[in-house]
Amino acid sequence: MELELEPLNLPSDQERPIVIAGPCSAETEEQVMTTAKTLAKLGCHMFRAGVWKPRTKPGGFEGNGEKALPWMKEVKEETGMLVATEVATPEHVELAVKYGIDILWVGARTSANPFAMQALADALKGFEGPVLVKNPVNPDLELWIGALQRINQAGVKRLGAIHRGFSSYDKKIYRNLPMWQIPIELHRRIPDLPIICDPSHIGGRRDLIAPLCQQAMDLGFDGLIVESHCNPDEAWSDAKQQVTPEILDYILSLLVVRDEHTTTEGIRQLRSQIDEVDNQLMDLLAKRMRICREIGTFKKEHNMTVLQAARYNEILEKRGAQASLCGMSPEFAAKVFELVHEESVRQQLEIVNQ
Repeated sequence: MELELEPLNLPSDQERPIVIAGPCSAETEEQVMTTAKTLAKLGCHMFRAGVWKPRTKPGGFEGNGEKALPWMKEVKEETGMLVATEVATPEHVELAVKYGIDILWVGARTSANPFAMQALADALKGFEGPVLVKNPVNPDLELWIGALQRINQAGVKRLGAIHRGFSSYDKKIYRNLPMWQIPIELHRRIPDLPIICDPSHIGGRRDLIAPLCQQAMDLGFDGLIVESHCNPDEAWSDAKQQVTPEILDYILSLLVVRDEHTTTEGIRQLRSQIDEVDNQLMDLLAKRMRICREIGTFKKEHNMTVLQAARYNEILEKRGAQASLCGMSPEFAAKVFELVHEESVRQQLEIVNQ
């Protein structure tokens, strides 16, 4: 199903992408207004703050709820900025609309639950402001698209996606693994859908915000949603990933925003070379599969099992070592040859079972 989309029509400067900034949580009226006024003074057009905060474990600060919504309304009235917050239940939607919240976003835990998404979609019928849907906590593109479809079917056409990375037991550098290939595939599938990057939740550390912002621009993302707090070290939630408005302004001033529509003759020639190499790769893969089918015939005639574990391990070890010598990661080579081996086994099984 194709999405029926209209432009988000969100404010931005020519030299900067769409930027939605503000603290992780709306903690106090003073904190909200101090942060908002500083951001507005530095040229920010949209203010974000969490009013309801889903926490992994009970007992932590879970937001001020409706008490914080008048503060958001005050931000809008005093600074002229649009205001945005996360909604997770129909009651949240009702209250956000009541207090004039301009932009709503759906969090990663909610987008992973089709029941919750349908309840939200039903509550959003008639809402004319933009709705942004974060990727689910798990790396499931179809689940992400399904969440977007449910909101779109409710009549919301000013729709966008937020890439905030994916949860992983093995965290390594990032709080949430970027897995850029998933939002890239989302863009390929739905080219007109704006995608906004959330470097705060991907990185989990303020020193990663700048490089993640630039990487998002290099990949053609439409904008950024960044956590910014007037006093990050004293934040009541996610202190490590928030930056001051001044630091955010500095990060944005250094961004290089790429023009995806500018195509020079030089890059056309390089892309032509890529196409030629890809054609050669397909020819080589076809030749490899022909040989695999011959091996399948031999195995059938000699009553041999299709899967030879020792041979499979040998392939992965050899190609991983080769990849390192050729300037590629062994993990990349392993993934490629796992897929090649899977197709080889499938074709041999067809022959053996004839």
